[in-house]
Amino acid sequence: MKYKSTRGEICGLSFSDTVLEGMAENGGLIVPEEIPVLSEKEIEELRGLTYQELAFKIFSYFVDDIPAHDLWRLVCKSYQSFRAKEVTPVVKVGDVYILELFHGPTFAFKDIALQFLGNLLEYLLEKRGLKVNILGATSGDTGSAAIYGVRGKQNIALFMLHPHKRVSYIQELMMTTVLDENIHNLAIQGTFDDCQAIVKSIFMDLAFKKRFRLTAVNSINWARLLPQIVYYFYAYFRVSEEEKSTTIRFSVPTGNFGDIFAGYIARRMIGSAKIERLILATNENDILTRFVNFGDYSVREVKATISPSMDIQVASNFERYLYYFYGENGEKVRNLMEIFAKEKALRFTEAEIKLVQQDFLSRSITEEETLRCIAEFYEKYGYILDPHTAVGVKASLSFKDGFPMVCLATAHPAKFPETVSKAIKRSLDLPSEIERLKHLPQKVEVLPADWEAVKAYIANNAIV
Repeated sequence: MKYKSTRGEICGLSFSDTVLEGMAENGGLIVPEEIPVLSEKEIEELRGLTYQELAFKIFSYFVDDIPAHDLWRLVCKSYQSFRAKEVTPVVKVGDVYILELFHGPTFAFKDIALQFLGNLLEYLLEKRGLKVNILGATSGDTGSAAIYGVRGKQNIALFMLHPHKRVSYIQELMMTTVLDENIHNLAIQGTFDDCQAIVKSIFMDLAFKKRFRLTAVNSINWARLLPQIVYYFYAYFRVSEEEKSTTIRFSVPTGNFGDIFAGYIARRMIGSAKIERLILATNENDILTRFVNFGDYSVREVKATISPSMDIQVASNFERYLYYFYGENGEKVRNLMEIFAKEKALRFTEAEIKLVQQDFLSRSITEEETLRCIAEFYEKYGYILDPHTAVGVKASLSFKDGFPMVCLATAHPAKFPETVSKAIKRSLDLPSEIERLKHLPQKVEVLPADWEAVKAYIANNAIV
């Protein structure tokens, strides 16, 4: 499998080069040269596998430059620290299935990708005798998952930007209490979109990128998305067996379009007869819902909400979807991205909206609806949702239409104790791993929302 840029021109990249580059030099995102379409026989051969075996098989469709025994070892190493034997167990709660993605070391779905990516990077760097500096931005969970994925690893330094005082208290603690020398937490005085814009600007400075060998662990990096494809297959097999149904839907709370794009790839691989559609659930930062429902992809002011990881107005993975939506036309995507950079808006025709709605259904959920959903699920079923998962669950209830519904639980409720306690009207017991963070020293650097300031910090602290 080779890889190419969503903006054309660049192609023939190996998987390993894709991981180390993170983002294409022409500003595009990197995608596979083809998406494997599995036969019924191939799909059924995957059905009875353990999570680790399934991950290895799915990865093998996209990775051809790492020996199989090394890839298997990386998979096993990456999921040995998860608290659930199944890695991503599926639980029936009321009328929906909850796909629990929060059993990794930082209690969020990002661990599933970033434990693997951390081990993968260490492996590739040792093989090539290289060092890298990772640059990323987080709206909450990516940061801690990336930090726990690469802390203490050889030949890697990590610079993680987060919006100052705009992530939850627990999310902040999970990042800033990691004191390893190779970890640099940068609190940016702005929004997540400011952090993301800084990262993209720095990656576009090709001389700086090459000088410090910068790479990405955000979902900008294809290797971040690849492990997320696996749990759509895993959940499909579990639920289709339970329901005796060949067709299901997934509801995905999303802000950056990464997790749901992994679902889109899984759907392309397995077919719409099995994953009928994906429910795209947003909070009040609803740019993606406006796109699906009205063809309006225009930036508005970011609103701070109780589901902060979704407080995003510019979805970095949206470009990948546009690439496939427009028939892998790199020139078209490049032109659209140039328009968006200038006008902060894209408009789509009625015919295009109808095509989009063959892939997605969408709803925006208010804070009041989110709190009420958490309360109702607790009162009815004794199950506690975090505020992001609640957005996905609430949206899913509008679109069941007789299909079994799988809702992605993207974080443990203990990461948002104030919000959850308010909803269920009792204090939330925190896992001991989280409780102890309150008593640890912290390390963080507060910087202005200025890419030159961030570049200067990287230049002074990078490994070379």
